[in-house]
Amino acid sequence: MQLIKLNLQPDAKGSYVEVLERFVNLGPIVDFCVVDLERQGQGQVVTCSGAYKDGSLRIVRNGIGINEQASVELQGIKGMWSLRSSTDDLYDTFLVVSFISETRILAMNPDDELEETEIEGFYSQVQTLFCHDAVHNQLVQVTASSIRLVSSTSRELLNEWKAPSGFSVNVATANASQVLLATGGGHLVYLEIGDGVLTEVKQAQLEYEISCLDINPIGENPNYSQLAAVGMWTDISVKIFSLPGLDLVTKEHLGGEIIPRSVLLCAFEGVSYLLCALGDGHLFNFLLNMNTGELTNRKKVSLGTQPITLRTFSSKNTTHVFAASDRPTVIYSSNKKLLYSNVNLKEVSHMCPFNSAAFPDSLAIAKEGELTIGTIDDIQKLHIRSIPLGEYARRICHQEQSRTFAICSLKYNQSSTEESEMYFIRLLDDQTFEFISTYPLDTFEYGCSILSCSFSDDSNVYYCVGTAYVLPEENEPTKGRILVFIVEDGKLQLIAEKETKGAVYSLNAFNGKLLAAINQKIQLYKWMLRDDGSRELQSECGHHGHILALYVQTRGDFIVVGDLMKSISLLIYKIFWMHEEGAIEERARDYNANWMSAVEILDDDIYLGAENNFNLFTVRKNSEGTTDEERGRLEVVGEYHLGEFVNRFRHGSLVMRLPDSDVGQIPTVIFGTVNGVIGVIASLPHEQYIFLEKLQTNLVKIIKGVGGLSHEQWRSFNNEKKTADARNFLDGDLIESFLDLSRSRMEEISKAMCVSVEELCKRIEELTRLH
Repeated sequence: MQLIKLNLQPDAKGSYVEVLERFVNLGPIVDFCVVDLERQGQGQVVTCSGAYKDGSLRIVRNGIGINEQASVELQGIKGMWSLRSSTDDLYDTFLVVSFISETRILAMNPDDELEETEIEGFYSQVQTLFCHDAVHNQLVQVTASSIRLVSSTSRELLNEWKAPSGFSVNVATANASQVLLATGGGHLVYLEIGDGVLTEVKQAQLEYEISCLDINPIGENPNYSQLAAVGMWTDISVKIFSLPGLDLVTKEHLGGEIIPRSVLLCAFEGVSYLLCALGDGHLFNFLLNMNTGELTNRKKVSLGTQPITLRTFSSKNTTHVFAASDRPTVIYSSNKKLLYSNVNLKEVSHMCPFNSAAFPDSLAIAKEGELTIGTIDDIQKLHIRSIPLGEYARRICHQEQSRTFAICSLKYNQSSTEESEMYFIRLLDDQTFEFISTYPLDTFEYGCSILSCSFSDDSNVYYCVGTAYVLPEENEPTKGRILVFIVEDGKLQLIAEKETKGAVYSLNAFNGKLLAAINQKIQLYKWMLRDDGSRELQSECGHHGHILALYVQTRGDFIVVGDLMKSISLLIYKIFWMHEEGAIEERARDYNANWMSAVEILDDDIYLGAENNFNLFTVRKNSEGTTDEERGRLEVVGEYHLGEFVNRFRHGSLVMRLPDSDVGQIPTVIFGTVNGVIGVIASLPHEQYIFLEKLQTNLVKIIKGVGGLSHEQWRSFNNEKKTADARNFLDGDLIESFLDLSRSRMEEISKAMCVSVEELCKRIEELTRLH
């Protein structure tokens, strides 16, 4: 998609059109699958996008990736800092890695490899609590017993401050010209760094133990901070002190029983903040007034379940914050609003920026017994990678066992005399996305459906493809095939084929068998072993009674069918006693006339449908009905106008789901549309739904629709036959727009809801973690 400007005068090439900006468009999404390619518990969506020669696969991934450049096995890292060999250096030279009873120093050698080195003035037989580059070509190291000031050029010790006898340093922080540390018993000591000297400026006695400190300079002077942030044990608070006097300016109780583990003064887009991370994975953020030290606009979000450590880093000349924990997150700002984007790594214990000549703009990351150096993706929510195919991908499927994708694709050949279309089944490697095998279909034969499945009494995994012979003289295909392939040595091998009397619109694995939707019929096939050891599909039973059975989903013995014109019906597979073979019967149907475009099963009783007037609806199986007629009717329970033509629903999520987080238990379905929209539908618990419905009602009164259009009217279910108010669906985009409101608007809604602004923000930010 392009934003263009039409100029009055032509440019050098004679064109009046100037492209101002390009936007990625995934449309039309004809099919997609959700896969965990990196095996990190996080889904990625791979879409069939575009059309004809512009067809491509798009890999859509949430969060920020780290591109590994180097790694080394190191167990038990307790902290990391990067240092320069002189104040004016553009690049970092040393990487200081601290362990429980020693400190190691790594540096880049001339071959761009990390190797161990020494800084003679550093004390390496103990754990380093903090170190930093200091003014006048100096380095500062803080250990439990002392602060050491070392020349970064000669690497010799210049000065040392020792902790008073009987005391040891347990928390410390520093910048280029200041050091702040805490010795036991709530004792706070402030020092300043001169040329070869460390000067103790001030001490203060606080009433409780100190848990964390920060003096990151975010004011005018990049080397000197006017404020210090201090996290406290016992009363669970964070305090702001002024420097150099250590005068208490602000005190903020955090509530609860979990201590602050990391505090950070930071500035995004010219706005100053205090971030405060707790030991249970929660994070507070406050607006910080640099002149008065006052903290306002308190917000709380849940980032993980383990203690968080906060560090700033720079990417493309912009400062961001890395929150290391069991669910690492990058905190950044857009339009003066803080955003959180998860990093696609499992647990990270420590992170520090490492901008070396060999690895510019890189990060050093400690995780699971190894130290990794890598560059970070662009800081944004979604990352889209395009794999141009030069042909039209129509169906896609992933097979975990063979690490491959299979697609049904159409190649459009246009010569001066004639046009021709050829359909193929292509096999792609799921890491490189290169074609590794191709099976051409017959002339006029279209690939309609594709599935990866296994059968009863057979350990192999197969790709099954349903096709149709689309002949110019036929209104509806009267012939098709089901092809069963196995992947051997990266090649597609045809194992079995079965002719059908129509187009195979859908294929599903069904209790170790194969369920196919063929024109107006649902047909079940068994996988049989012939006498000669080969395999074949053998018809077991079927069900007629559809106009065209286009979309099928299964769960247990239940089969949900989306019909071309007759909405959704529910079938059941029954095995009769005394017989080995079963039968498929209709259990219930929706008697409305909906032209379906996709169906999905949300749970045992609720089924989701999309139809061609851009509406979504849900129906419920009425198991408790007293009469056969009631039990035979699928009751419409939810209706909503989406405004998009949905081509496919798939269960899954684009975000890493923590089972113990508040939203980890909420099931989600992803959908893809003709316009290239990827959306998420979440099934909310009743209490949460009621709360958010009330919030939506209040938001509608305050947020006006685009062009003054009514939100209720736009979201009403609407087709040729009827218009009905939306019910049992909520507009997530509208609810999340609460976070963009001004403080006064938020307070207005908070009053109407009788819930604090902080609680509202927390609950909505948790919702944003669903996508």
